[in-house]
Amino acid sequence: MTEAPVVLAEEGGIHFPPGIENFNYGDWFSAVPGGWFTTITFGIFLAVGILLCFFLITYRDPKIVPTKGQWLAESIYGFVRDGIAKDIIGPQGVKFAPYFTVLFCFIALTNVMAIVPGIQISPNAHIAFPLILGVLSWIIYLAVGVKKHGFFGYIKASSIPSGTPGYMYPIIIPIEFLSNLILRPITLSVRLFANMFAGHMILLVFILGGFTLFEAGGWFMAASPLAFIMAIVMTFFEFFIQLLQAYVFTLLTAVYIQTSLADEH
Repeated sequence: MTEAPVVLAEEGGIHFPPGIENFNYGDWFSAVPGGWFTTITFGIFLAVGILLCFFLITYRDPKIVPTKGQWLAESIYGFVRDGIAKDIIGPQGVKFAPYFTVLFCFIALTNVMAIVPGIQISPNAHIAFPLILGVLSWIIYLAVGVKKHGFFGYIKASSIPSGTPGYMYPIIIPIEFLSNLILRPITLSVRLFANMFAGHMILLVFILGGFTLFEAGGWFMAASPLAFIMAIVMTFFEFFIQLLQAYVFTLLTAVYIQTSLADEH
């Protein structure tokens, strides 16, 4: 029995199966030297511009009775200050609230770009940007820990949990040292990157799958509305995940800073 030949449409056609080319974000302006201005870099610049304009405008002339914009900015700051900084670190966490607020807003905004028409990709789906955010948080909590305990005191406090018997040191010290002082920026980054990358993949599968089923005709065409409906459902679900991941990243940064400030681990 001979197998039926598999016919693929030409590259660029509606039937051409999605592949790695769907993650080639391309140059937005070919005249830019080096081709560095892509959808990803545009998203970063846009997020920074929006955040700068939003907070500068809303706090340009603060009122006792706040305007809608001032109320929104104060609500975001109050949520991060009270719900993350104070709850996790305590009263001394207030001084970290501005950083946490900017971190939360920046990650949330860049995440949401994955469902914005015309962009439809989060900069955090590229590992470089979550890694930079993770390293920045890592530097802050290391600096806080060294300032609190001294360099060698902080290394000791982070590598030897309180109450650990001496015979367990050869096992515990390498694990704690790697976990607390080396791997934390990587775990922070990979969690955010993996969620945004997976969300992009899921939406891509349902949207392109819907078009492919529609063009296939017959019974496949009848199934295409289901793919489009799932794409809409997953878009709302992805929006929830995007905000959740911004919260989780900020929360874990606060937890790490709290452990740096703690007298014992």
